[in-house]
Amino acid sequence: MSKSGDGQVALVTASSAGLGAAVARSLANIGARIVINYCHSREKAEALVSELHLQRKGSIADEEAACKNRYIAIQADLNVRSDIKKLVEETVQAMGRLDIVISNHGWTTFTNFMNIEENIDEEDWDHCFSMNVKSPLLLFHAAKKHLEATEGSFLTVSSVSGIKPGGSCLAYSVTKAAQIHLTKSLALIASPKVRVNTVAPSLMLTEWGMKFPTKMHDAVREKNPLKKIIALEDVAEHIVSVARNRSMTGTTEIVDAGYLLV
Repeated sequence: MSKSGDGQVALVTASSAGLGAAVARSLANIGARIVINYCHSREKAEALVSELHLQRKGSIADEEAACKNRYIAIQADLNVRSDIKKLVEETVQAMGRLDIVISNHGWTTFTNFMNIEENIDEEDWDHCFSMNVKSPLLLFHAAKKHLEATEGSFLTVSSVSGIKPGGSCLAYSVTKAAQIHLTKSLALIASPKVRVNTVAPSLMLTEWGMKFPTKMHDAVREKNPLKKIIALEDVAEHIVSVARNRSMTGTTEIVDAGYLLV
């Protein structure tokens, strides 16, 4: 794995805020060119693009540092197949290549996990399956030939809920488990040109994570052997490290402050 990511192009889905934005910042730190994907949050996406340009300009005083094409935002609804295809095509058209795809998007709802009556809504199951399993599959399909050309990397963001039952709802837990198996399957299909891995974090204090009640945050923090909730930046840096590692494929990397140990 080279120390510099200069010249490499990374597409990060659902990256206008939260973990996706943290991943984009981590990729910018190694010199990658980045496509920020958003569905509705245009202002947040454009603000992040501006932030990354200012960061680059402040660290490298040359014309290339101010290149408007180094960081761009592209709108796409990852629940729509034609949008997925368009997102990849516009990325390659704008950037000229594609080295890394971080499939960061997903969907869930909140139910009492232990109450089966709250977990049999077919629309919830269909939406979870569409966004957590089918969408990453279609994204990989759209990006495959471009990643083969660069011998690149495809990484999904799963969850410890896909390893140990629990979390926001039953449909989320089951479809995240399916996403992990999808990633392993794609690793076989994509070899030897493209590496495919997944990172499975535990609870993070993103906008989504903050929807859980405070008492749950406290319970998770107390349960974790490290007595902390994982840091967004730690997960982002690990995602970038795994995506760039040229000797890993089919792995599920866990970042959980020891959550799965107890």
